[in-house]
Amino acid sequence: MTASPTSGPTATLDDVAVTTPTELRRRWRAQEEVALLDVREEGPYSLSHPFFAVSLPLSQIELRILDLIPRLTAPVVVYDDGEGYAARAVPRIRALGYTDVSVLEGGLSGYARVGEVFRDVNVPSKAFGELVEAIRHTPSLSADEAKALIERESNLVVLDARRFEEYRTMSIPRGVSVPGGELAFRAREIAPSPDTTIIVNCAGRTRSIIGTQSLINAGLRNKIYALRNGTIGWTLAGHQVERGRTARMLERPQASYAAALADAKAWAERVGVKVLDAATFARYQAEAGTRTLHCLDVRTPEEYAAGHPDGFASAPGGQLVQATDEWVGVRGARLVLFDDDGVRARMTASWLRQMGWDASIIGPDVVAPAETEIRAPRRPVLPDIGTAAIDVAELATNKHAWTIVDLTRSPSYKAGHIAGAHFVLASRFATDLAKLPGDGPLVLTSNDGDEAAFALVDARLATPRQLRVLTGGNRAWTQAGHALETDRQSWISTPDDVYKRPYEGTDNAAEAMQAYIDWELQLVAQLANDSVSNFHVV
Repeated sequence: MTASPTSGPTATLDDVAVTTPTELRRRWRAQEEVALLDVREEGPYSLSHPFFAVSLPLSQIELRILDLIPRLTAPVVVYDDGEGYAARAVPRIRALGYTDVSVLEGGLSGYARVGEVFRDVNVPSKAFGELVEAIRHTPSLSADEAKALIERESNLVVLDARRFEEYRTMSIPRGVSVPGGELAFRAREIAPSPDTTIIVNCAGRTRSIIGTQSLINAGLRNKIYALRNGTIGWTLAGHQVERGRTARMLERPQASYAAALADAKAWAERVGVKVLDAATFARYQAEAGTRTLHCLDVRTPEEYAAGHPDGFASAPGGQLVQATDEWVGVRGARLVLFDDDGVRARMTASWLRQMGWDASIIGPDVVAPAETEIRAPRRPVLPDIGTAAIDVAELATNKHAWTIVDLTRSPSYKAGHIAGAHFVLASRFATDLAKLPGDGPLVLTSNDGDEAAFALVDARLATPRQLRVLTGGNRAWTQAGHALETDRQSWISTPDDVYKRPYEGTDNAAEAMQAYIDWELQLVAQLANDSVSNFHVV
């Protein structure tokens, strides 16, 4: 979809507003609010997209957009690469109450004529990490150097800055799980002597760099090094990883807490992190209709589950810096970070401010962490599908009469699905429903049934076959005592809905891992050429 040559920055075409790439880039540079949504599947997104584009596939809009873009009047720009998804996305987003929705003129190819396009995911965070290393000269060790030091030095700790789940999958020798947002809070307790050498590792580069620099910024006087290229570099050097380790520190620091807090305060003040009082936070909440507001609890998931402020989502600090676009869809939004110690929120906010975010912190003196119910993703009310609903008992009784269509993400489908179910992406109903065997009725299912219910309208437009939706989806099926099939799959749609990250898991090809490292190393140059980031490393 393109606008006429005489159109302004935001024009109208066939009742759909069009935003030019030049106008979009102007908004980014001016730090105005705007959300750019790539409505293709994540696989194509990971191959090429603008710097601040957020991946939100067409089939996931209703499931995720209300959390990514909480303000219904925020400017939303959608694009594809000529597949027609953007035109389909606009009415779906408008139907949820969003009032300022436009299509990017020329789509991805139109943008590429005026701005850099990037591959992979969480690009702003990774590019920022590379910029930090380039400007701060963050110290690092190669895999061989780190291995030699680990083997000969007794007064040394290895702090793994990834999520605990990633650490448990694989880690390097002597590693202890301390996710990145926890490092400045806990490192002194683990290594109380300044004579102890500290190695910080992740899977690739970003969290090692940010974690190491966090400890340096927080005033630790130890020798601190990032493991250069993380577990990828370790593996490519021919060294063995360990699996199934569970070493972690969850106890709150005691002896080292006062020093950690004092140094975090000093660094956050230098960077310009604001501490909100009750009146200012109330004003932010009152202005949430005109200025997008994200309230995020940066503590561990376990602490969040035990009690958190009402209206705050769980966003562990290290991951929030590493993958900001998984929580925040609107560039230019306000971010308010909560902790109950004064260290973690300050250190996380200090990074986000350097990344161009308006990030402030708030403590338990203003918002009490009294809510224990886990905050579910915000979703619109499910459509009334009436007689199209089918429950587990009816499906189980007459299963042979139905062709089951599973709309879950491909890794979930591969991990287990109702026996005989076919994998289909809802975004590709128009082409792929016709590829299903037979001509009898279809049952749509998904993880909890919500995606299937939202997809029913599109399915009816794509096939004349009778359609039903499994109430409660695959979850209801297993809760009723029925098993899922794991050894056979039927891939009707190409499973490119989830990008296979070369830094997760243990089965990645060496070529893919090396290509990922090579890509990260050139991000600073591409970042400079694009010139829209508003990054400023202190």
